[in-house]
Amino acid sequence: MTDKSYALEQGDSERPVTGRPVIYGKKGVISSGHYLTSMAGMQILLQGGNAFDALAASIFAAAVIEPTASYSLGAECTYTLFDSASGDLLALSGQGPSPFGATIDYYRSKQLDSIPTGPGLDAPIAFTVPGVVGATFSMLEKYGTRKVEDVLMSAIEYALDGVPNYEYMLNRIKSEETLQQFQLFPPGGIEIFYDQGQVPEAGTLLIQTALGNTLNKMVSAAKFSGTDRLTEIAAARQCFYKGEIADAIIAGVRSVGGLMDENDLSEYQEEYSTPASVDYRGYSIHSQSTWTQGPVCLQALNILENFDLGSLGYNSAKYIHIVTETLKLVFADREAFYGDPNFASIPIDGLLSKEYAAQRAKRINLETACPGLPSFGDPWSYSKLEGYVSKQPGFVDDIEADLQYEAGTTHISVVDQFGNFACATPSGGAFNKSVFFPQLGFALSTRSEMFNLVPGHPNCLEPGKRPRTTIINFMVSENDVPIMTVGCPGGDAQAQANLQLLLNTILWGMNVQEAVEAPRFSTLSVPNSFYPHTYLQGQLALEHEVPEATANELARMGHKIVRVATCGMGGTVTRKNVGSSVLETSADPRRSCYALSW
Repeated sequence: MTDKSYALEQGDSERPVTGRPVIYGKKGVISSGHYLTSMAGMQILLQGGNAFDALAASIFAAAVIEPTASYSLGAECTYTLFDSASGDLLALSGQGPSPFGATIDYYRSKQLDSIPTGPGLDAPIAFTVPGVVGATFSMLEKYGTRKVEDVLMSAIEYALDGVPNYEYMLNRIKSEETLQQFQLFPPGGIEIFYDQGQVPEAGTLLIQTALGNTLNKMVSAAKFSGTDRLTEIAAARQCFYKGEIADAIIAGVRSVGGLMDENDLSEYQEEYSTPASVDYRGYSIHSQSTWTQGPVCLQALNILENFDLGSLGYNSAKYIHIVTETLKLVFADREAFYGDPNFASIPIDGLLSKEYAAQRAKRINLETACPGLPSFGDPWSYSKLEGYVSKQPGFVDDIEADLQYEAGTTHISVVDQFGNFACATPSGGAFNKSVFFPQLGFALSTRSEMFNLVPGHPNCLEPGKRPRTTIINFMVSENDVPIMTVGCPGGDAQAQANLQLLLNTILWGMNVQEAVEAPRFSTLSVPNSFYPHTYLQGQLALEHEVPEATANELARMGHKIVRVATCGMGGTVTRKNVGSSVLETSADPRRSCYALSW
């Protein structure tokens, strides 16, 4: 036999299964939407900080590194956290509420049937109270070990010294809507993000002096308060919500005719809660409750238990069909029953009931697609709570909509050597639909657009209420021990992409990188959460990597196939091997995601 080992010196006989490797570590792993965001958190881990310290550093850094690609500092965030010392497994809401002055009568007086946002001059009337800063400081106070300066240092350096412009961010800057929105509220971010009105070249420096100064004000407030860590955190928070930064925010809001005032900022309070959970194939899946779309995944997993998915073949036409029809059923329930449980009675126990799921599963035609959104179910019959089905909002049927374009979300996941798990999905303040305040260096979120104006509906606008947000993430436990986090940005595709990541790992046994690189799909046959809530009846988006033969078979089943580049972008699965304690994480090649380990 001829010895061909020499060939290995010139190249492998096969390429790796994934384009990027699984990132393994022993003492810590982190993954985020950008390598410098990940580096900010990793530096904290290397200095002995824990997962919560690292997550805080990366959240603040992402506001500098990913402002056009992900989110702005005046926006919101959702978190799922496990603290190994206390055993706490909690969801944390950093979703800001509507201003106290935001009422149905206010919008009706403007002859509006829903809450508009940008592109356009209406952006200021959709502002929500910034939540990410308060929630992140709260997490740092409750579970972290580091001081304010420690977790803000990287973000400040990135802002003041500059970071290289990169392709993913510049592609968003090329959007005509972004430039037009800056011009409507001049100067917006034109002088910061453009080079004399032109899109800069990749590799040139992006310097954000105003944002760096804003972050520095919180550090200065912390230092001035004394040397106690908790006192410093409280002072930094007060600077943002009641002090100098708050004054600048309100001055900016008033200058553009927004609704927010001092009381909205000073009264803001993040909220911890027990996650909504279901069991699936021996694992417990945890997420935020109905103030988000997190339970969409949980309901879908319950329904899918009624089918032998493994026998259908991964991403076969029949598999995609059953998952898609399941999602349509659950989205119908989302539209009817989800909202902030602090303001509405929600049949969460009924929605997550296995018996209810079995009943809903019977609605699925295994051969033919439902031509639109099916009718919602009756979870109240499976609930111990009392409530009713409210009047439902209308929606816009539009075949010309921009498919799933959401400009404002990222995801960060951290697991440390101490057994802590922490993940967050910051979002909001998209430049093409908000107002960028150059004196602050950031934009405000316009997520009030996700409310409806139907009195009595769970997601109806009320002053001080959280809109039913799209941003979500998940934690998976086995035998009551957390082993995995899952998150993927992408608007209404978030719930669908996260469902596929969970199925890819739990049902199909993929490693974490295979799970995020695998081709995805998403139904568009649901009223979009974003204004103007377009409804693309019967449409099913497939990423280009789904084979044409599969697409054709789905079309024969009645799905209206559209091809898209991404169905959710920036997915991450992070996992701990319970036996070896080895940590592993992933990074989605659909955007500038990057994972690091220690």
